[in-house]
Amino acid sequence: MGSLLGFLPAIPFLQVIFVASLLSADKTYVEALTSDAKFGEKHSKEYCAMYDICGERSDGKPLNCPYGTSPVKPDELFSAKIQSLCPSLSGNVCCTETQFDTLRGQVQQAIPFLVGCPACLRNFLNLFCELSCSPNQSLFINVTSTSEVTGNLTVDGIDFFVTDTFGEGLYDSCKEVKFGTMNTRAIEFIGAGAKNFKEWFAFIGQQAPPGFPGSPFSINFKSSPKSSQMEPMNVSVYSCADTSLGCSCGDCPLSPACSNIEPPSPPKDETCSIRIGPLKVRCVELAVAILYILLVSAFFGWGFFYHTHEKSTPVSSSEPLLNVLHDEIEYDNVRKDESQVHGIASQVTKGTQLSVVQGYMSSFFRNYGTWVARNPSLVLFSSIVIVLVLCLGLLRFEVETRPEKLWVGPESKAAEEKQFFDRHLAPFYRIEQLIIATNYDPDLGKRPSIVSEDNIQLLFEIQEKVDAICANHSGSMVSLTDICLKPLGQDCATQSILQYFKMDPENFDMYGGIEHAEYCFQHYTSADTCLSAFEAPLDPSTALGGFSGNNYSEASAFVVTYPVNNEVDEVGDANGKALAWEKAFIELAKDELLQMVQSRNLSLSYSSESSIEEELKRESTADVITIVISYLVMFAYISVTLGDASLSSSFYLSSKVLLGLSGVVLVMLSVVGSVGFFSALGVKSTLIIMEVIPFLVLAVGVDNMCILVHAAKRQSLELPLEQRISNALVEVGPSITLASLSEILAFAVGSFIPMPACRVFSMFAALAVLLDFFLQVTAFVALIVFDFSRAEDNRVDCFPCIKIPTSSVAPSEGSNRRRSGLLTRYMKEVHAPILGNWVVKMLVVAVFLAFTLVSIALSTRIVPGLEQKIVLPRDSYLQDYFDSVEEYLRIGPPLYFVVKNFNYTSQSRQTNKLCSISGCDSNSLLNEISRASVTPESSYIAKPAASWLDDFLVWMSPEAFGCCRKFINGSYCPPDDQPPCCEPDEAPCGLGGVCKDCTTCFRHSDLVNDRPSSVQFMEKLPWFLNALPSADCAKGGHGAYTNSVDLNGYESGVIQASEFRTYHTPLNKQVDYVNSLQAARDFSSRVSSSLKMDVFPYSVFYIFFEQYLDIWRVAVMDIALALGAVFIVCLLITSSVWISAIILLILAMIVVDLMGVMAILDIQLNAVSVVNLIMSIGIAVEFCVHITHAYLVSYGDRNQRVEQALSTMGASVFSGITLTKLVGVIVLFFARSEIFVIYYFQMYLALVLIGFLHGLVLLPVILSLFGPPARTVVIFEQEGESSSRLS
Repeated sequence: MGSLLGFLPAIPFLQVIFVASLLSADKTYVEALTSDAKFGEKHSKEYCAMYDICGERSDGKPLNCPYGTSPVKPDELFSAKIQSLCPSLSGNVCCTETQFDTLRGQVQQAIPFLVGCPACLRNFLNLFCELSCSPNQSLFINVTSTSEVTGNLTVDGIDFFVTDTFGEGLYDSCKEVKFGTMNTRAIEFIGAGAKNFKEWFAFIGQQAPPGFPGSPFSINFKSSPKSSQMEPMNVSVYSCADTSLGCSCGDCPLSPACSNIEPPSPPKDETCSIRIGPLKVRCVELAVAILYILLVSAFFGWGFFYHTHEKSTPVSSSEPLLNVLHDEIEYDNVRKDESQVHGIASQVTKGTQLSVVQGYMSSFFRNYGTWVARNPSLVLFSSIVIVLVLCLGLLRFEVETRPEKLWVGPESKAAEEKQFFDRHLAPFYRIEQLIIATNYDPDLGKRPSIVSEDNIQLLFEIQEKVDAICANHSGSMVSLTDICLKPLGQDCATQSILQYFKMDPENFDMYGGIEHAEYCFQHYTSADTCLSAFEAPLDPSTALGGFSGNNYSEASAFVVTYPVNNEVDEVGDANGKALAWEKAFIELAKDELLQMVQSRNLSLSYSSESSIEEELKRESTADVITIVISYLVMFAYISVTLGDASLSSSFYLSSKVLLGLSGVVLVMLSVVGSVGFFSALGVKSTLIIMEVIPFLVLAVGVDNMCILVHAAKRQSLELPLEQRISNALVEVGPSITLASLSEILAFAVGSFIPMPACRVFSMFAALAVLLDFFLQVTAFVALIVFDFSRAEDNRVDCFPCIKIPTSSVAPSEGSNRRRSGLLTRYMKEVHAPILGNWVVKMLVVAVFLAFTLVSIALSTRIVPGLEQKIVLPRDSYLQDYFDSVEEYLRIGPPLYFVVKNFNYTSQSRQTNKLCSISGCDSNSLLNEISRASVTPESSYIAKPAASWLDDFLVWMSPEAFGCCRKFINGSYCPPDDQPPCCEPDEAPCGLGGVCKDCTTCFRHSDLVNDRPSSVQFMEKLPWFLNALPSADCAKGGHGAYTNSVDLNGYESGVIQASEFRTYHTPLNKQVDYVNSLQAARDFSSRVSSSLKMDVFPYSVFYIFFEQYLDIWRVAVMDIALALGAVFIVCLLITSSVWISAIILLILAMIVVDLMGVMAILDIQLNAVSVVNLIMSIGIAVEFCVHITHAYLVSYGDRNQRVEQALSTMGASVFSGITLTKLVGVIVLFFARSEIFVIYYFQMYLALVLIGFLHGLVLLPVILSLFGPPARTVVIFEQEGESSSRLS
């Protein structure tokens, strides 16, 4: 779809070489021919082979007389005119003055194409000057056939003998000359894309049928005559590298001035690799393999010696004080457990040594738990009121759906450049598109050609229906003609092969049907009958697809594009009409066009400018049911998990359904409170927030709920409720606080990143987790008090008003101790002993280390981007459209190089720093663009740029005498083939009339080094931009450059903004878009630095892909900040660098392993996956912190403490964290949107499994091997004697 802009400035241009017209114009007959003159009989110097006019064809083209005669000496005025165009001719000539005027008028069509390269122009003019007027014409021209017209013999064919030296020199000097308006070479227009001089001459010499452009008789170019009297024409030929007629580097890369410029470097393979025999290994993979071998060898060596030493060392019942490596321990902060273990003759008191912060937290939670248990109603009411006040901000709730506001911050470079482009030039037009393609034919082994009469007639039928669309907008009816782009008149610039028939089905047969279309595929630039209805050539590569090279007839798809005017619509309804029409267009395609096309065994894909946004809105609601089911499944699991399922006889009392439901409501309140708070501040929400944060906070909140309830249930029933709640908070309060603070800070640091979607998500998530933590330790603790009181009062869950008699309650309900659950027994009796085995420990470390190192190597394969198809619903019509775009389109998006503050005054010399015609700097912007287009595989630039500046300078050039002209009064005079010089119904246009006295704007003496002065530049630029292109002057700027220059304030000598348009190569993959943006920016940066001018690239997709240029930096920075925040929180609370480092290591491994899974599953790196990676750190904290805290407050050696930690918290982590998330994630597999399946189901499932394995397998092993020593004081008292040891 990016191929549209170059066609708009296309210029009507009849085939330049109307040889008969070049030779003749006078329609009077020669009365004084010698009676003995016969054609072809005499060949000598100073003799003409043909002279004057003897007739004309049926289409009005004049035909020369075939009779020889002596050349005529021109008068002084005629001689001066000849010298101005043909300086190689002096003396006698073989043409009349009228013939010469016609020659001059006809070659003016070619001059604007070639004047930028003087050597090419001089060679080109010499060819036709010699053919038309050379006094030695008979030496190299032989009339070979004649025809009779109205009783007179006329020339029907000639041989034109030209040396190969001249032919090659002519072609070489012109082959690279650019025609910037169409982003192509001039040879495409004046030579039908000839690959050598023989092809060019063959094109010039072919006899055209009546009514078609071309020569009225055949010209057979030859290099050596058979007659000894003849000799080939061999006037001097100028090289484009000639210093006196030098061309620019863009038009002549072999010029000496350009030979010293370093050619574009080939694309570099940045991937380092090493070949080992037949195997090619990437350097990073080899380095990781070597590192793994070294680490595992060192680890197993250490393990062997350590285990051997441990076996040989007698087991001691105590550990020396010096073995405690924590010098910072303060013995004033010893928490003593008053529970006593009675032995035969001993008494043991166990005290846990805590850090200062933990000591204060334990004291706070003990007192706080008692107060909450005594005042549950006050705590519940006040905490909910606080959150509900925050929810009032929802009155200002808004959702941001504009992609440019989601993924690119207003301070970003792409956003600033887009705003500058839209404000100073013009916003990029809207695109509506149909792609009609043939289906695969197994017999042919490919898709057959779509170019057939039936398919073109179908295209006419489709066009008729599109033209008939009338959409209602605010009571007015809107059709395509009301909103379409009209660059050169009143016709829409629709890109369709129907333009070769002027969009009129009646012209199909009149123009020659399918043969005419195929003719136009090759002659779209040179044939008048191939011009579009909007008076511009149509490049077939913009209207056809599925072909190779220039084999347009093999195309397997029609690509129909409707460019529609666009407006900058920050606020309001500027594009309302277009949106209404686009909606009707899509409905027509779905309801009618699809069936029409499929009935012809063809396929149809379609899109409008608003399609993606509309489909994204549909996608946001497509999986609401799936998400709700996921939440309900998690809620059901929570309700079962919180209760005592084993006590089936009193399940209605021990179940926690109402408590679980209340907890879920609190989670939702925390999310709504967060959204309300930021909405009150004017921050808009996003779809990611609405879809992800509830899931995230529910996952985090469920963990806390399970841990709090399980801790309370572990307390002895003999204790009063207040003490049980107090003890439970003392036991798990610090770890919940540690986990929550880590999560809050992990998300909070994300608010510093520039990407709006990630920044807003991090802000909302941080506050939501904070509010969730607040409600968990206030409202939910109060709800636990109410629920336990309900159960003790024998009231039914969910129906607390119903009380069961005491006699109906099973006796087990009143037992002092609850029986350990299945998971708890598994952790203590199976899981912990297995992990305690020395061999298992070694294997666990080796396996996890291997996976982490492999993940590091794999993560380098993660590709930035987000495939558009993934974001859309699976049943979206855009799925087929994006497949078709990738398969059929053969041209890339438009690329603009924008120059800011161009100083066009003579003193600045910036004009020569930008242009690419003769006299411009070799390293000018346009020459550099042309040079970069030579290596499109690395530059992603497909063509040289269309240059308004080049065309303006050529348009002003005295050589282009048909372009910049003025009346006697100094006002603008258009070319002779335009009104008022030639009225539309006047054919052919004469040289007289109102424009007979028009003169060129400037003589060479008026210019300074062929450049206009500041005043001349300022006066004539508006003329150029308003000049309509035509056959007499193809360089008119109207349509082509209407929006290329910002004329506001240009009178000061500075043009604030102007653009030079080219194209990217076809971009099919996300990485292509990212790389093309990076290549364009690198190019602009280099050129800006070289020219000392401000140049930047712009394309419509840049604003969406800029995020991927530094997505790796953003991701690594966010992950590092989140990990750093977690480390600092752990350090402050535990006062242990040792344990904080272990937590940091495990979290880092979880994130790295998750990235490895992303690489395996081909999940791209983008805003969604970065959000998931940040979130993974917050969730992964849950898997680590609770086990680590339980380890810290346990006693014994490392293995014993790990066993106690797993027995205490392992079941809660597995059931409350792992299984809860697992059951919720699995439901997402059934989502209709691919983005949910890939970025939520796959990534969340991987996170849960990786977090579980690291938290309950690797972390216990690491703690048992490298964990800090115990902070527990054990005091022995025996028979009045006491001894103590610190373990």
